[in-house]
Order: sequence, then C-alpha cells, then structure tokens
Amino acid sequence: MAGLRYLKGHGTENDFVLLPDPDGRLTLTHDVVRRICDRRAGIGADGVLRVVRTVAVDGEHGDAEWFMDYRNADGSIAEMCGNGVRVYARYLVTAGLVPPGHLRLATRGGVREVDVPASGDIAVDMGPAVVGDPVDIDGVIATAVDMGNPHAVVHVPSVEALGVLDPARKDLNVEYVEDVGEAHVRMRVHERGVGETRSCGTGACAAVVATSLRLGSPRGTAYIVDVPGGRLTVTWRDDDSVLLSGPAVIVASGELADEWMGEQ
Repeated sequence: MAGLRYLKGHGTENDFVLLPDPDGRLTLTHDVVRRICDRRAGIGADGVLRVVRTVAVDGEHGDAEWFMDYRNADGSIAEMCGNGVRVYARYLVTAGLVPPGHLRLATRGGVREVDVPASGDIAVDMGPAVVGDPVDIDGVIATAVDMGNPHAVVHVPSVEALGVLDPARKDLNVEYVEDVGEAHVRMRVHERGVGETRSCGTGACAAVVATSLRLGSPRGTAYIVDVPGGRLTVTWRDDDSVLLSGPAVIVASGELADEWMGEQ
C-alpha cells in the first residue's frame, strides 16, 4: 500500500480518513486502520472510510453504485455512521464521481438515500429506528435504539457536568442527552471502538427518537441536536424513518509516505 492516497474530512468534527479504492484492490487490516487513525503517530481520525464500488465487494446492494466500508479507530468494522455517510457523499460529488443531487449509498446497515447539493448541508434518510428493551448504563435505565448500529440513550440534567465519558457497557454507543428547549437537545456521545467523539450522526438520531418517546413529541418534529462539534437536524418521520441533516467538509488530501507504510 505504499504511496496510498487519502483524504481527510469531517461532519460536525466527527473526523474520518477516506481511502479511495474504487476497484476494491485495497486490503485493510485492523492494524493499518489503527495506525492511520492514531492522532500522534498517524493522520488521526475517529474512523476510516474506504470508498469502493459495490461491484467490488460481496453482498446485495440493490442499484447503489458505491459502498461505504467503514472502520472504527480501533480497526473494528462498523455497520453504519451518519456523519461518515455525509462525508463520503460529499467526497463523491467533490471528486466528480457522482453529480450533485440524489444518490443511493450502500452500507453494512443497508442502502441509504442521500441528498447532496453542490454546497451546503447534506440530508440522509437513515432508515427506520428500532426501539428495543431498556438497558442499564452504569445503574441508569437507558432507551435502546438501533439505527443500523446499537445505541443507548440516557437523559441527564446537564451534559457538561458529566466529566469523562467511559461507560461500563462497551458493546453499545451511549448518548447522554440534555433538554435545551422545545425540539432542541444537547448531546455527548461515547462511541464503541473509539471513545468520546465530537459528534455521532446515528447517535443524534437515536437521541431524538428517545427524546420524542420520553416527551411525547409528534412525528415529523424537526429537532435541533447540538453536539460538541456543531449542530445537526433530525426528524423522526411517520414512516419510522429518521432524516439526518448536517454539514460535511473535505479538509485535505495527501499520500501516505512509503517509509511510514513500511513500518509494520
């Protein structure tokens, strides 16, 4: 993988390294992903997005041309990433691989419908929210919501007062949510395989579903979700699907040094 090209992007400061691999020739190991995501010895990121065509990967992807191969910073494979989908889509448009407008992206959590303007916020239909049985998070009952990946949502009086986030449950993404105003919440998140991140798109969706159930908000209410990295908008629709909207930015591009890639 000497001379491997990469890009760096983020969605509300949830940051990713993108690896263009349209023909599926790249083999990603857990160790390579961990090294790339290392914030001191590597490029630094919350995860890696391999950009590959669906014809080059196994599975049923419908008519989607592109597959989002997402890996957490620890190298583990993840089903879905709401911020990552937007960054991935922004790259496809910026690189001229797809025109602005509507596209379908394949993920391990299913095909996602994405609306990508030439500039501005990107909207993603994140699919249906599946509410599960309540779960225990450090002695507190949390709402379980599956958004293609598992989440546990805890309502708290203040997210700022929480200190360091390190929940005992490591098999879930855990969101801590504070009510700010009508249809407006503040959130912090501990992502499995990563730790606390500046934002989590699927987590914001889970937070709005849990909050809507707790407060009895009508379906179709557009919620503002403030995260440390910025602001997202989330709507839980009548058909159970959740719409996520927010920014996505490509920051830089480069090439991994041959010498660094050889240090394995």
